[in-house]
Amino acid sequence: MNLDSYVPVLLFIVIGIVVGVAPIALGALLGPRKPDPEKLSPYECGFEAFEDARMKFDVRYYLVAILFILFDLEIAFLFPWAVVLGDLPAWGVGFWSMMLFLAILTVGFLYEWKKGALDWE
Repeated sequence: MNLDSYVPVLLFIVIGIVVGVAPIALGALLGPRKPDPEKLSPYECGFEAFEDARMKFDVRYYLVAILFILFDLEIAFLFPWAVVLGDLPAWGVGFWSMMLFLAILTVGFLYEWKKGALDWE
């Protein structure tokens, strides 16, 4: 068994670990530690940082987040298609399959809009 062929892979793994761990370790060792109430206060979500985990909250917050992730990921499929669009035949399968995808995406968006999932009230 020739171990020389594994040296680049092991080197790549070691460099990856160093690049991933070094900034965290340097930040923990050299970073300032000056906690104050402003830094420890809740932000973005609006909940207190250390309350009861069984408190009631509005489910619409999570509904909007899930819808955002769903449509954001679907839109991400447009970028690779746009890159190769010039290489596709003028009215080939790639064009019509993307038009079908966009039609399904539009119907889903109109459905959630009509149901009021985007209204916060």
